[in-house]
Amino acid sequence: MGKKKIIKQTQEEALKETETQAELQKKAIQSPANSSKRSVSIAKVIVRATYNNVVISLTDTSGNMLAWSTSGSLGFKGPKKATPFASSKVAETIAEKASKIGIRDLHVSVKGVGSGRDAAVRLFGARGFNILSIKVITPIPHNGCRPPKPRRV
Repeated sequence: MGKKKIIKQTQEEALKETETQAELQKKAIQSPANSSKRSVSIAKVIVRATYNNVVISLTDTSGNMLAWSTSGSLGFKGPKKATPFASSKVAETIAEKASKIGIRDLHVSVKGVGSGRDAAVRLFGARGFNILSIKVITPIPHNGCRPPKPRRV
């Protein structure tokens, strides 16, 4: 075990590193190469809001995935992932991707009981998308779970 060298970064190297990180973030926001070739005008948005996270998926009418985003991927951690603010930020990134693809009309499906589901739907309307339908596809038990066996004493 010899001496350890401490390498200090110069300001120029630090600037180059931050510029490359900024370029990577811009590429992440841009739509993938496959979806930029497609010309889609009507799409489906599926908002899955749970108690712990918000997942928003953008698909075409046949169900092929065009873009997706989660509150965890945007940097929210812990209980902040399920807030309405986090879901509006997720919807904002999806709205940017959708506008780059050329989508104007949306069918919105909402699934789950989280607090962020309304905020996401409102943001799509505020961003100028024409919302054709809003459907709630939250699974609801018809008869509930099977009750426990009666206790024998």
